[in-house]
Order: sequence, then structure tokens, then C-alpha cells
Amino acid sequence: MADLPEDCPKIDPGAPKWVVTFGDLMSLLLCFFVLLLSFSETDRQKYKQVAGSMEKAFGVQRQHKVMMIPRGMKMIAKDFDQETIATRIKEIIGKQIEEEIVDYSQINKDDLEFSSDEDNITIRLMGESTFDSGKTLIKPGLKPLLLEISSLIKQAPGDIIVAGHTDNVPVRRGIYSSNLQLSIARAAVVAEFLLANSDIDPKRISTMGFGKYRPIESNKTAEGRKKNRRVEIIIGTIPNPSRE
Repeated sequence: MADLPEDCPKIDPGAPKWVVTFGDLMSLLLCFFVLLLSFSETDRQKYKQVAGSMEKAFGVQRQHKVMMIPRGMKMIAKDFDQETIATRIKEIIGKQIEEEIVDYSQINKDDLEFSSDEDNITIRLMGESTFDSGKTLIKPGLKPLLLEISSLIKQAPGDIIVAGHTDNVPVRRGIYSSNLQLSIARAAVVAEFLLANSDIDPKRISTMGFGKYRPIESNKTAEGRKKNRRVEIIIGTIPNPSRE
């Protein structure tokens, strides 16, 4: 083998020096991502929402029999982004409503319940917190709370449903002959109060009365009947035939 020329640069045996620095950098990055993974938590509710939306977007429809392959349709569902954004807005506003009203001092904490999910936000006023027995006149102590609620729910997207409920004790006095009539009247009074004292779009508000037919507790106990006598303010979505 011929000798190398004298002016040829000498090359040190082994890997180049920069490989050591590169290896250190990769090791640090690996440790960094391992730490990130160890600190992270999986939000099951959000995971279910994303998984459900992906199922709608990419799943195979089995509800309708078709003879031809659908054409001219997007692979991703059209309402995927809109549903995700609306759900997130409801989550944020739902938490805000809960923080604002749960510590309200003008009403017994046991007479106020709050719940939210990906579809609805529900504020539940129970017992005699809203009305006296057999009456449809809103108690003065509740009006500031309703004003606070109205200022918060107007930010939430969707419709506002005011639903009245009663226990199964028959109405024995007053102008209403049944619990169903009484529940409808109470829902209407609360809805009218919200409309008269806020700038909520009237098209968003509707009323429902269920009387004794949708209890959330047993009517066999006084505590159960108290919870069944309630007014619910629900932020959700009502199907509109005119949009179809």
C-alpha cells in the first residue's frame, strides 16, 4: 500500500467529536419528554368527546341502507369543529356559572344544584327557594340570584329552557287545579322575569311544565318531595324545524 503524502491531514481514530455533543442533546431531549409524559394527566371526559367526534367523522354509517357509495362528501364531518368549539365554550361558561352561584348567600345551599355536561348546563332551584307552596310569586330574596344567573347564561351558546316541576301532593288551594298547571305557570313567571330584567334574546327562551311526572327523588319522603319541587334553568339546544 502506498504511503500517504506528507501534506495529507491526519484523522483521529474513532467517531467525530461532535457526536458526543449530539448524543448528550438527544439524551436530554429524551429525559425531557419522559418527564412531560410522567407529569401529564388524561382527561377522560375530553378523551370521550374527541373519540366520539372522530367516530362520527370517520365511522361507517349503519342507520340508513344505501345502494351507492356517497359522492362529493368531505371525509371529516362538517360539524366536527363547530361541535368541539361549542362544547368547550359550554364547559368554560358552565364552570364560571358554578363558581359564581354556588357560594351565593341568599339561598340555602341544599336548595341549589348545578350540573353540566357536553350537551347541557342545568341550574336547579329546589324546595321553597323560589316560590311559596301553591304560589307563583317569586320570592324577593331569590331575585338577586336570578339577575346574576341571567347575566351569566346570556354568554352561553344555545337555547334557554325554564322547566317547572312539582311533587305528587295534590293542589288543594289557589287558582290552579293541578300540579301540571302550577308547574307551567311557575316556569312562565321565571322566564318572564329573565326577559324583563336582562338583554337575553327572547328567541332563546322557552318554558316547559312537567308537574309531578319527572321526579328526581322519591315522593315518599319529605326531603324527596322538596327536591322534586323545583325550577330548572337549562342551557341546551331545542330542535328548530325551520332550520331543516
